[in-house]
Amino acid sequence: MFSGMLYIFLPLIIGYLITVNKPAVLDFINTQTSRLVLVILTLMGLSLAGLDNIGQNLNQIITYTLVFFLIISGCNLLALPLLDRFMPTETEHGHQTLPLRDMVMESMKLIFVVAGGLVVGLVAGIDLGWVDQASEVILLLLLFLIGIQLRNSGMTLKQILLNKKGIIIALTIIATSLPGGLIAAWLLDLPYNQGLAMASGFGWYSLAGILIGDSLGPVMGGVAFLNELLRELVALSLIPMMISRYPSTAIGYAGATAMDFTLPVIQNCGGIRCVPIAIVSGFILSLLVPVLMLFFLSL
Repeated sequence: MFSGMLYIFLPLIIGYLITVNKPAVLDFINTQTSRLVLVILTLMGLSLAGLDNIGQNLNQIITYTLVFFLIISGCNLLALPLLDRFMPTETEHGHQTLPLRDMVMESMKLIFVVAGGLVVGLVAGIDLGWVDQASEVILLLLLFLIGIQLRNSGMTLKQILLNKKGIIIALTIIATSLPGGLIAAWLLDLPYNQGLAMASGFGWYSLAGILIGDSLGPVMGGVAFLNELLRELVALSLIPMMISRYPSTAIGYAGATAMDFTLPVIQNCGGIRCVPIAIVSGFILSLLVPVLMLFFLSL
């Protein structure tokens, strides 16, 4: 059990041990990581094309996605407003125009990548037996680069420990997501470890879909990917509407993306005071996504 977990987790550990001081090297790593994500999502689409009864599988993906998304989001949103009530955060109003449409389209682009792989696999009629092995190799390389990114994200242990509000928001997301995953697994008659793994994505749709897909197959990988992507798209809509009255809710629901993709929206709509909270919360959740997901998948 743990040997398989270590096999997947080892590249992440090795990457996290590497310190990079040159911005040009970090930019190169970030670019290659983005490209590898696109490649492996294309392979996910090809894997779906290789399944029997593709129509039935797509219907299952949609059903499972909606169940996981609604229940996990519901559990999060039941608890997060309590933080705003008992631990209020002062916010400011930004004045810049945010390119929300561009950000949404950037997320939607990844759906088109998966769909493109699916169409190619269905139309080309090629042998797809190599896809799983290729996906696994790319996954190991991707985890290595992600480890480097996390180590060189600019967050020190001292900065994290001093921002108690960011830590509490992250812990609240974890404490409410995992029971949501268990409830969803019970409703869908899935093993509970799979429900816990699905609940551990925290909005990191690319990595969640890749890890789940590598372990549980392309159908569940597609569910994980769409579940977390829906979270990000909803977060982009909720943050401008909620952050002035419910900043902890807005930051927490953004999950792991609060430290990167949704951070500009948080800063613009909530002000500079929200930025350290969002970065710490997002960093903790980002760091725990592969840890928790790989642990639950190994059970």
